[in-house]
Amino acid sequence: MKKLLFGTVLAGVVAIGAACSNDSMQGHDMSNMKNKTSEVSKQLPSETNMEVLTGKEIHLTAKEALLQINDKVKLPVYTYNGSVPGAQIRVKQGDTVKIHLKNELPEPVTIHWHGYPVPNSQDGVPGVTMNAIKPGETFTYEFTATVPGTYWYHSHQESAKQIDKGLYGTFIVEPRNEEKVDRDYTLVLDEWVSNPDESNMDMSGMDHSQMGHGSMNSMSHDMSMYDIFTINGKSGSAIEPLKVKKGEKVRLRLVNAGYMSHKLHLHGHDFKIVATDGQPLKDPQPIKDELLNIAPGERYDIEFTANNPGEWLLECHGDMKGTDDMKVKLQYEGEKGSTDKANATENLPVVDMTSYGKQELGEFTLDQKYDVEYTMDLGTAMGKDGMVFTINGKTYPETAPVNVKTGDLVKVKLVNHSPTDLHPMHLHGHFFQVLSKNGKPITGSPLIKDTLNLKPGEEYVVAFKADNPGNWMFHCHDLHHASAGMVTEVTYKDYKSDYKPDPNDTTNKPE
Repeated sequence: MKKLLFGTVLAGVVAIGAACSNDSMQGHDMSNMKNKTSEVSKQLPSETNMEVLTGKEIHLTAKEALLQINDKVKLPVYTYNGSVPGAQIRVKQGDTVKIHLKNELPEPVTIHWHGYPVPNSQDGVPGVTMNAIKPGETFTYEFTATVPGTYWYHSHQESAKQIDKGLYGTFIVEPRNEEKVDRDYTLVLDEWVSNPDESNMDMSGMDHSQMGHGSMNSMSHDMSMYDIFTINGKSGSAIEPLKVKKGEKVRLRLVNAGYMSHKLHLHGHDFKIVATDGQPLKDPQPIKDELLNIAPGERYDIEFTANNPGEWLLECHGDMKGTDDMKVKLQYEGEKGSTDKANATENLPVVDMTSYGKQELGEFTLDQKYDVEYTMDLGTAMGKDGMVFTINGKTYPETAPVNVKTGDLVKVKLVNHSPTDLHPMHLHGHFFQVLSKNGKPITGSPLIKDTLNLKPGEEYVVAFKADNPGNWMFHCHDLHHASAGMVTEVTYKDYKSDYKPDPNDTTNKPE
């Protein structure tokens, strides 16, 4: 279960960014972790206080550690380079990068480059694009960073469990002609379980390595077990303030690594949403006192000018138990001003991304001719072992793939028929343009994304060009839902993979 918080475990990890949800854990004895885990207490350089790795050759190690979430809670976690979130990788557009991942965990892992159009062989999906990296092994990912923006990386091996335990980090590709800002902060949202023994399901004795489809479904509806919300791996007063000086231009890169949506409110300042899922928006207009809703897997870059001295908050709105502790202070250096007050229940409108920014023609339109059209009905059903989540009535691997060939123009209609569940649908290896919502065309900036959140009853039409040959997952990023069946693939008929999965290898668990 995600990030099970064991208050009795001691040690600390300087971390920066966890966020909103989930379950993770066990299958091996954590009782000796204090001996196995090095304490990480160094102050890490960068505006975000997380370790930042730059250059064309990067080294990551997947290993166990202990995460101090607040003054009461420490828990055993899985990490990339000893912190949650893991080291931020920052590269330049155009660089060919090599990332060496060494696995020092007691189980297999991978890295999936969430939102990034890497070659299929580098996508990190075990049993689909590669074998999971076994304990003690090292694997090198290599690709060219062609598209600038804010992305993240995470394990795709038993991902509902491993991301929940902390196996994620951020991946920033700086554009060749970057518009400079004075401060650049990355904030990763996540959720954790402080007392799994008291949650409504008993995960304590479960060996997740034996869990298959539907395994996570006992918890898929009751997200109340996630009672601690974090920003950069910290909660409440443990979250480090964001320092600014009057007149500075500030960028916040907001990443949701959890399994719940979070509505964020920036107090005291106008801001612009300059990018979503790493892709820039056309002429974004200033917003004030509106909530930015960030679904699992999504990223939003916002920018504002520090023109209102004092101490302000960026806070999560809602009524979940962990909501009040998902807030970070914005502090002006050397300036007196008003001191802000939290108000997580204030009734504010949510920004409508379908009408935000300047309308102009994107690459695709609703009425042009498409080579492939696919309808994806997202549903919920009772399976023999509990709740399952379906695409067109089937669970993975029985779901019908989206069959394409290189160069095809593809239109997908997504409809959420689940009565109560949100489904943030994520497409690997491609960006898609959102064309309509509930039958109405998009009226704002062209909206280019890789993760799209559907509330119950909602319908979206999206389009993309099949320009990255391979076999690519298209799945719900509430990974409980993916592990319980809500996965399909985009398969290229003209692609031949060099990777041949061994049918007898049971270690690959792509969901």
